[in-house]
Amino acid sequence: MAEGEFALVSKRLEASLELSGQPVKRGTMAHEHIVNMMIVEGAVISEDLPALEKFVPRLSELADRDRHLPYTAIAQRAQGVMHRLTGAHDEARTALNAALLVFEEAGMDWQAGRTLTELGLLESTRGDQEAAEALYNRAMDIFERIRAKPAFDRARDAMNRLV
Repeated sequence: MAEGEFALVSKRLEASLELSGQPVKRGTMAHEHIVNMMIVEGAVISEDLPALEKFVPRLSELADRDRHLPYTAIAQRAQGVMHRLTGAHDEARTALNAALLVFEEAGMDWQAGRTLTELGLLESTRGDQEAAEALYNRAMDIFERIRAKPAFDRARDAMNRLV
């Protein structure tokens, strides 16, 4: 899945990391942690393991440095996906649950729902379809409550793929 639009966006974002900072003609230039977060989020969606391995450590470092809890949790979720893709399921669950806790405590429902969807995918990968279904249902409940239809549809589609 690391093809197409996500690959193109990632290439352009990576190239922007090499640009000098201010001044810019309008607005401000995105800070390094924002660009890294965007690359990481694209890599999570496309399950691009090489990009995750390259950019998650830097996002974690920047988020920790800036004490930016949402970016820390985004990095943790990405680490969970990375671990799932490499078959390290216990580590994946630990990272995803850590991210979920931050998102839930901060009231970041959409992010919590996305993380629950990733946990559902992990449980499905592990073969625990019942646990996966419960996690997808929790995610869909959140997405329905906040009227996030595209996210709801992705969680529902993932649940429908359960065997």
